[in-house]
Amino acid sequence: MSLSRTAVPSAIAARCAVDRARRLSASASGVALLALGAALALPAPARAQGDVGTLVQWVRATGDNGGAAFAVVDKKGARVHVFDASGKERGSSPILLGLARGDDSVPGIGERPMAQIRPEERTTPAGRFASEPGRNLQGEDIVWVDYDAAVSMHRVRATNPAERRLERLATPTIADNRISYGCINVPAAFYDMHVKPLLGTRRGVVYVLPETRSLAAMFGTRVAGAATAATPAR
Repeated sequence: MSLSRTAVPSAIAARCAVDRARRLSASASGVALLALGAALALPAPARAQGDVGTLVQWVRATGDNGGAAFAVVDKKGARVHVFDASGKERGSSPILLGLARGDDSVPGIGERPMAQIRPEERTTPAGRFASEPGRNLQGEDIVWVDYDAAVSMHRVRATNPAERRLERLATPTIADNRISYGCINVPAAFYDMHVKPLLGTRRGVVYVLPETRSLAAMFGTRVAGAATAATPAR
């Protein structure tokens, strides 16, 4: 039986809805988390540079995005940059990523129950992914990055206070941004303002930069060459 991208199988939905069964109470801690969420409504922008800038220049020069909106996920910097179809950056934001370092998903992990996923297997895979909009079992809209591996980009869910997901996003350090099972958690306001309009209504491209390999090893040496050629001499 074929599976619809919007009719999510339970194992996959569980990966992308870790805390779905619990809701924040109206307790003091709950109010504090909601206030912190409001503070994350407009994350400070960050200029695309380094490997992010190199990849973006290559995409603009070659049209690798195929005329679609795209996002670049910088795992080393724990940040996402979102671009429209013309290659113009529309916004950037801190993100939460898979707990474990690594650039590959374990084969078949998308069909495994979360209880069977070991901490060292909770990676956010690197590479070029054809993204598409979808929904989880609760009807929440998400953006599929790697459907088979059950990796999506979605609004951060602060339903488990012990995980401190909103606090992790708010801290200036990136050392505490590793917590998910592999999905890319984005502040809700940023998701609604940038991710949903550009990637949540139509197909797009998501580039996830590697953290254990070089940019050339992941995307090919042509990336650096094309990006250099696209930069005018000064």
